[in-house]
Amino acid sequence: MSKRTTRLLFLLLLALGASAIVLLLAPVAQPKGYHAFADQRSANGVPNFWNVASNLPFLFIGAYGVWVLLAKSTPGAVRSLRNCYLAVFAGTFLTGLGSGYYHIAPNDSTLAWDRLPMAITFMALFAVIIGEHIDAAWGASLLPVLLLVGVASVAYWRVSAHMGHEDLRPYIIVQYLPLLLVPFIITLFSSIRQPVGYIWGVLAAYAVAKGLELFDHAVYRLFGVVSGHTLKHVVAACGLLLLAIAVRRRHTGAGPEGA
Repeated sequence: MSKRTTRLLFLLLLALGASAIVLLLAPVAQPKGYHAFADQRSANGVPNFWNVASNLPFLFIGAYGVWVLLAKSTPGAVRSLRNCYLAVFAGTFLTGLGSGYYHIAPNDSTLAWDRLPMAITFMALFAVIIGEHIDAAWGASLLPVLLLVGVASVAYWRVSAHMGHEDLRPYIIVQYLPLLLVPFIITLFSSIRQPVGYIWGVLAAYAVAKGLELFDHAVYRLFGVVSGHTLKHVVAACGLLLLAIAVRRRHTGAGPEGA
């Protein structure tokens, strides 16, 4: 068995094992108090103003990323993964709209419009990582499947809630499994594009953003003027800005076959 095959088998077993652990848990319901964000100040007639306004970077960066791919030279992008990059930035733009809409009136119904574009962005970015590090043809081919899985995970959550047995497990897998796998993929497989520091930056920004989300109230108590959730939006958007910069500035690397 070749070293590449061994590494692929390791990733497959890790993905299956992690998914099985989550699916073997009891159904996971939305935590009570989830919508009680630390900063609920209104401004200019907009409720929860800062959690709404902090989504503007998603709009700008999503639009910028699409513009770069359509109008600029993109030596840092893999040509066959163009639809994957476009899906990431389209999802980023839609996240700005969906998250802004949700934060104006936080509830489970509006939350679906926040999670749906986020799932699209997660899955499209995962396809990019697979394509750049393992096989470009795989990344391009898996994009529709991954997008369908992401959308289905949100739909399943809403349907299960309406039927009285709310279950977030599939969405948890969609959100966190790529976060688990991507560091291994980046470490074990060479990239078609260099330097890979941009992708590590995207991953780090996402991890920091999740931490800020978790400590929303603690950050607000610490600073008094800005909450963890507000900062989460800004940091996550900056991570996606790194990807937009990467598609313009990276150069050809050793890379996997199938580019």
